[in-house]
Amino acid sequence: MLNGLLYLVTTVVWGCSWLAIEYQLGTVAPVVSVGYRFGLASLLLFAWCALRGQRLGFGARAHGRFLLLGGLLFCLVYQLSYHGQQFITSALAAISFSTLLWMNILNARLFFGSRAGKRVWCGSALGLAGIAMLFAPDLRQASLSGATITGVGFCLLGAFVASLGNMVSQKAQREGLPVLQSNAWGMLYGSACAAFIAGWQGEDWRLLMTPGYLWSLAYLVVFASIIGFGSYLKLLGRIGAQKAGYTMVMFPVVAVALSYGFEGMTLTREILVGGSLVLAGNLLVLLPGARDTSSCEVAPDAGNSVASVSR
Repeated sequence: MLNGLLYLVTTVVWGCSWLAIEYQLGTVAPVVSVGYRFGLASLLLFAWCALRGQRLGFGARAHGRFLLLGGLLFCLVYQLSYHGQQFITSALAAISFSTLLWMNILNARLFFGSRAGKRVWCGSALGLAGIAMLFAPDLRQASLSGATITGVGFCLLGAFVASLGNMVSQKAQREGLPVLQSNAWGMLYGSACAAFIAGWQGEDWRLLMTPGYLWSLAYLVVFASIIGFGSYLKLLGRIGAQKAGYTMVMFPVVAVALSYGFEGMTLTREILVGGSLVLAGNLLVLLPGARDTSSCEVAPDAGNSVASVSR
């Protein structure tokens, strides 16, 4: 029951984040929005840790992990995603980013010798096929223009960077770094990296004081950054990284619903068939018996001792 709730929260929260990011684009530079998002999220996490009396002091080795975590997961990946969505719709961005599932499986094998079971591979294939079908109308309408290729390229690169960040998280998990503190420090370092890049590029740090920008920023700080990561990390510790990664295939379904409601996407048979394939793949991956063969097993309580990424 708890796994299902965590899975649902992660999928819905991160699925909605694609639309929230749309409201962040335009006047404010993407790197500045990233800096504000994770700077504010880190302050809230530090305050929460302090109120609970949790340790915030760590050694140089741990801070090296936090810096790498923050630079990859809380700065570069989101800057790439924000840039990508300036050229393509949130639906196309969600498709591109969902390839993170395959990248995670391959990189886990490369870096840790972790092998996905056959059901995970088959379910992943069904999920990605479903996504391709799900967005078929959008793909047909999108021309292979330079802008489309650029946007998809940014999002694919963002997915690859996120996958590398997941590998860093796997290492952090094995070293027993606490999740809340890891995220607090990682987000602080990520926002600092964003501030450095913004300063180097000469970007303006003034906030856009419009309801759309401020409400979307609040959503990304509280829900997508704090609640979304918290839910995903607990799920990661309970069912393993490769199965939890299937949320990357599920949240485009939410993006489709939002695109239909807010961006004028037309519902077709392809969307219904694609959604069915995604759900079938989801069942194949998550139902009992879909075991992974891994040299890095995740302990049942590991969700309380690791920092990771997704959307």
